[in-house]
Amino acid sequence: MLQYRAPIRDIQFALHELLNITPHYNAIPAYSEMSRELIDSVIEAGAKFAEEELSPLNRIGDEEGCRLEDGNVITPTGFKEAYAKYVALGNGSIAAPTEYGGQGLPLSLGIVLGEMNGTANWSWGMYPGLSHGATKTVEAHGTHDQKAIYLPKLISGEWTGTMCLTESHAGSDLGLIRTKAEPANDGTYRITGNKIFISAGDHDMAENIVHIVLARLPDAPKGTKGISLFIVPKFVPDSQGNIGDRNNVICTTVEHKMGIRASATCALSFDGATGYLIGPPNKGLHCMFTFMNEARIGTAVQGVCSAEGAFQGALKYAKERLAMRALSAPQAPEKEADPIIVHPAVRTMLLTQKAFSEGGRALVYWLAMQADIVQSSTDEEPRKRADEMMSLLTPIAKAFLTEMGSEAAKHGVQIYGGHGYIREWGMEQIVRDTRIACLYEGTTEIQSLDLLGRKVLQSKGQLLMDFTKIIHKFCQANEADTSMSEFVKPLSQHNKTWGDLTMRIAMRAMMNPDEVGVAAVDYTYFSGYVTMAYIWAWSAKVALDKLKLNPPDAAFYQAKVQTAQFYFKKILPRVHTHLELLETGADVVLQMDADAFAF
Repeated sequence: MLQYRAPIRDIQFALHELLNITPHYNAIPAYSEMSRELIDSVIEAGAKFAEEELSPLNRIGDEEGCRLEDGNVITPTGFKEAYAKYVALGNGSIAAPTEYGGQGLPLSLGIVLGEMNGTANWSWGMYPGLSHGATKTVEAHGTHDQKAIYLPKLISGEWTGTMCLTESHAGSDLGLIRTKAEPANDGTYRITGNKIFISAGDHDMAENIVHIVLARLPDAPKGTKGISLFIVPKFVPDSQGNIGDRNNVICTTVEHKMGIRASATCALSFDGATGYLIGPPNKGLHCMFTFMNEARIGTAVQGVCSAEGAFQGALKYAKERLAMRALSAPQAPEKEADPIIVHPAVRTMLLTQKAFSEGGRALVYWLAMQADIVQSSTDEEPRKRADEMMSLLTPIAKAFLTEMGSEAAKHGVQIYGGHGYIREWGMEQIVRDTRIACLYEGTTEIQSLDLLGRKVLQSKGQLLMDFTKIIHKFCQANEADTSMSEFVKPLSQHNKTWGDLTMRIAMRAMMNPDEVGVAAVDYTYFSGYVTMAYIWAWSAKVALDKLKLNPPDAAFYQAKVQTAQFYFKKILPRVHTHLELLETGADVVLQMDADAFAF
């Protein structure tokens, strides 16, 4: 069975040495008193909880799953008790506002804790994870009374939250939803309809569940312009926030899923349930984006979780498992065979996992820093720049990191060989768990359309140019450093290609809009590989500078440089395949008649 160990040293490298997180916090008035000591103490406490409380429950949760009894969901053994400890430790309130009982720490620090929880026990981490988005939505759009009733309990963790978007006939096309909201004579609404795929939609870990629900008012226009947002609690609270009667919302099914089996993915039936309008009528999607953007960052983190978990398990096994001899000469002559880590194929898979987990971690933390600025900075210009950066990077991070996390999980099974296919080792669970991250909060394909169609082309390339300028300036600043040339030259070339490629796609799209749909996924992969190349070049620069000082942990920095070299030489060349695919255009995809696909 896998036992998670928090990669504290690499987390500290990403936060303190690469991103210089303490000055970042101190530049925001709300976080002016943050110190490295405080940051590290929060991380260490979070690591202890993830390692000791959550990791031992990971396989138990996968084996037992959730069960539905009399309309109520029962979570696996130990989940409820672990959640009680989580609440008692105040872990859920880390990044919440102090006026409602939170600790007022930065969102980015909460993302670090979320990564550790998710790697240790992905399913368990889903329960509090959805609450953060619900909290942000109420905080941003709720009335004074709604905030007073719901925020203290959501922040403390006494109550949890969900997001109820999807309906069986609609999927990701929210303009098709049919759930109705009929006004009552007391200022509330009666919500009627059915939602599916609701993570943490019901469970026994908290005393109440606050559903954030998309529904239509009677006079609403069709499509996405006619969607409103409602708070629908499992138990209706009174004006003081005390639990009242059970609402008319029940769990009808717990989905039997490929992975994250201990996360209660529910079908919910709303039968005239009491709901409360949040935000303006017919502006539900606008309000929901408060929720969805944070959820997408959280899903990008899950790609890192998958890569890190698979890497930890595979590395331990590769060092211990004996099989065959190294081609050059025996590496462990005193043993009957060499450990498989000596074999190039195994090392390639391990280095790929390491590159994706550590590079992905740095990328997500950097993205979370932008969210800190958007959420809490008092300076309008930095907020605008950070918001634009998030607009571009969120679909890249969500799509690319979850796909790379899935690849890393596959390598984990492969390194174990036949044992990786057996449940007791834990590798096949990571493969099953991680597949969902490529689907929920917008599939890779939908994120790709968002990136290319909305963020890049609709901004006339401005969002992309703002980011490629950052990379260009990095390359310029380091072009004279001979130790950086192996990173700077290819990065600079691909950065220029990114802009040129975008122009060519834009020109084709003017003649045929379907060119965007055909190009989007390969464009996202290209964007992801180049973005991570920047992260690894940046990491290599920091590590090389540290090595000049002869630090006692020189091996750590040397490994950073070597992983960057591996990424540039063995992973980054994948962009050439995507470039070739992007140049082929739409005709070969669209020319076949739908009836000719099968006979």
